[in-house]
Amino acid sequence: MAFLIVLAALCFLMLMAYRGHSVILFAPVAALGAVLLTDPALVAPMFTGLFMDKMVGFLKLYFPVFLLGALFGKVIETSGFSKAIVASTIKVVGAQRAILSIVLVCALLTYGGVSLFVVVFAVYPFAAELFRQGNIPKRLIPGTIALGAFTFTMDALPGTPQIQNIIPTTFFGTNTWAAPWLGTLGGVFILVVGLAYLNWRRRIAARNGEGYGDPATLINEPEPFTAAKLANPVIAILPLLVVGIVNKLLTLWIPQHYGDSASFIPAVIGNPAPVVQEISKVTAIWAVEGALLLGILCVLLFAWRPVKASFAEGSKSAISGALLAGMNTASEYGFGAVIAALPGFLVVAHALGSIPNPLVNEAVTVSALAGITGSASGGMSIALAAMADTFIANANAAGIPMEVLHRVAAMASGGMDTLPHNGAVITLLAVTGLSHRQAYKDIFAVTIIKTLAVFVVIGIYYATGWV
Repeated sequence: MAFLIVLAALCFLMLMAYRGHSVILFAPVAALGAVLLTDPALVAPMFTGLFMDKMVGFLKLYFPVFLLGALFGKVIETSGFSKAIVASTIKVVGAQRAILSIVLVCALLTYGGVSLFVVVFAVYPFAAELFRQGNIPKRLIPGTIALGAFTFTMDALPGTPQIQNIIPTTFFGTNTWAAPWLGTLGGVFILVVGLAYLNWRRRIAARNGEGYGDPATLINEPEPFTAAKLANPVIAILPLLVVGIVNKLLTLWIPQHYGDSASFIPAVIGNPAPVVQEISKVTAIWAVEGALLLGILCVLLFAWRPVKASFAEGSKSAISGALLAGMNTASEYGFGAVIAALPGFLVVAHALGSIPNPLVNEAVTVSALAGITGSASGGMSIALAAMADTFIANANAAGIPMEVLHRVAAMASGGMDTLPHNGAVITLLAVTGLSHRQAYKDIFAVTIIKTLAVFVVIGIYYATGWV
């Protein structure tokens, strides 16, 4: 019965998300409903002492990353740099290869540090125009954007500044460049198999005579893209390179400068205790924040006038987007924390703990919790907070480097997280004007490919020993 309560809470949250309701509202409703059915006396203590505590703790650590990522994406957009990058990529790849072009553009922006939520808004108009010109069904756009933005550049490729690649650093003492060979090979697998799947779907649609879609029934259609004077592509891509390079340099420099910890005594009345910050837990976060700040300054340096003209309104929308993305994820994190504290979760935990292989155990655990919470970062944070010590002990006993644990956890988080209640999925479908019924099938197929890639990477490690 305890397990069924947990399952019912998850199904309820997925149903509400599927119907378009906010997970910020229904995540606590689902979580506290499960508590009510388990022990009514714990509803209030669980809400204040666990749900809100975990939710606020998540925002404390990661909201600056959401905020700076959204602001960086907005100035990239308002400067015209995103249009220049898209146009240049299409020119190189070819307009007839619409799916490949959009995947590469999404990958470039995401790996450069642009929030995946921002990438959805920035790329959709160009994806719609390309798919319309190529007479490719519009319903394939969400799966295409998901492959480019939500998969290999989110957590597989080494050095990616996305939050899913940052969270493991605080648990394993690693950095965002952990296990470069495994991450790169996993990323290539996802890209190749994902493109093969999407092109297979495109060919089936072409054989059936299915085109872009009936203009009378399509919604949220952007204005057709018209060429305009664009920035030099070299200048346009420079801020993305700045983010990547500075992220790497700060990752190396911060521990050297601060050492193991930094402390200070607050200048207040009385005798306050010193505030101590363990540097290993925040190195990756500080590095990404610093890199994004310099990326924003780089955009301002080369495109001050166009950014200045719309900065007030643009920054407001970026902040709103960051708040929505951060709150969605934090609320799902709080939901997962409450579910993890219920007796029914022990059934799941014991089942997962019975998996003997350390890496498979970690992969299945992280992916399962990401699916339960509907959040890659939330599910991984919960899994690592609860079981990181066990993962580390088992890995040390088996002689597995912490870098491998990092890469497996990061990649597993981006597997089953994209269930219907996932915030990014909801945003993607809303922006493209499509429903779960129309387009979710292809998003889920990309999810399966992404999940399979984790076990491919584990197999490569055991077969070769590469890290």
